[in-house]
Order: sequence, then C-alpha cells, then structure tokens
Amino acid sequence: MDALDGIRSGRISRRREALLQAAAEIFFEQGYAAASIDAIIERAGGSKRNIYSEFGNKQGLFAAIVTGNADEALSSLPIDNTEERDLPETLTVFGRHLLRIYMSPTVIGIYRLAVTEANRFPDLAKAFYEQGPGRTTVRLAQILEEAQKRDEIRVGDCRQLADRFIGMIRDNLHLQVVLGLRPPPSEKEMRNAVESAVDLFLNGIRNNCQK
Repeated sequence: MDALDGIRSGRISRRREALLQAAAEIFFEQGYAAASIDAIIERAGGSKRNIYSEFGNKQGLFAAIVTGNADEALSSLPIDNTEERDLPETLTVFGRHLLRIYMSPTVIGIYRLAVTEANRFPDLAKAFYEQGPGRTTVRLAQILEEAQKRDEIRVGDCRQLADRFIGMIRDNLHLQVVLGLRPPPSEKEMRNAVESAVDLFLNGIRNNCQK
C-alpha cells in the first residue's frame, strides 16, 4: 500500500508540475488576460475539474507559479549558518545567488507579466510581490538583525536596509534585461556587480570616493 501511495503521489506531483509549466509558458506567450484554461489543458493535458479543484482559478495558477519559484529560490539561498560567516561574506553569497535568480528566464517572465498586468489585476501584482520580493526582503532583514545583535552593524530599520540592498543588487542591470535591451549578464558581470553593491552598502559612497 505504501508503494502504491508513493507511485500515486509521484504521479500527482508530476501532473501538477506539468500544469504549472504549461501555464507559465502560456502566460508568458499570451499574457495573463489572454491566456485561457483551455489552452493550458491543451498543452499539459488533464481537465478543468483538476485545475479548479487544485488551484481554484487562473489567478490561483499564477499564484502557484510565483510561490513555487519563490519557494525554490528561498530554499536554495545559502543563508543558513550565517553566524559562521562575517556580514560581507554573507551579503556577497546572498547577493550572487539572488542575482542569478532575478536573471533566470522564468523569474524574468513572471516579473514582466506582473508589471504588465498590475493595473488590470492588482491582486496578481500583490501576490507576486508578497510571495517573491517581499519574502526575500524579510529574510535579508532577519540576517541584518542577527548581524546587529553581534554588533557587526549599527542600524535602525533593518527591513528598509534590506530593501535598499536588494535594490542595489537588481540595479539597472535587471531592468535592461527585463526590457530586452541586453542579454542576462555573465557570471563575471554578476560577480562584479554584487561585490560593488556589497562594498557600497557596507562602506558608503563617501568612503569609497576617498579611497
């Protein structure tokens, strides 16, 4: 029975992943408003009843795509055992991984879709922010609060500082890729961008200019 349950669970998981992958492709190709459940089923198989019972509706599908990518991104962020690293190393490792996530084709597609549909579907934009960037900011703020307790930094609002650092990591580089003005940066470009952001974040532009 346990073996059968495992097989059944694996089949359900694969079906769910196929639906989410097909939905993401359709959303990115056609836009959220134009995408239809029928088109997703045609590409992935299954039935409307399966989609509605598991995801509720089209917005539920989009939210599941965003949440799934956010879960994967946050679970793979190397942010455990931060007490074993100093803050510059922690921010560098965090920043490099985060920038790779921001530059991934799926996340770029989700970002474009959320921005495009924000006016017509504000709940969509809210779900994207809360499940993606918002969760990342909260985790980084926790890291800064831990560093503050160790007297590595003296700051006030760690949440605000986390927002600032993430903004520095994205920079105009992310916007240029989102707008299709350039391809995603190379590993070397991302490494240099993160090192610069960490240096400015920790030391300030005035100190850097005096070097």
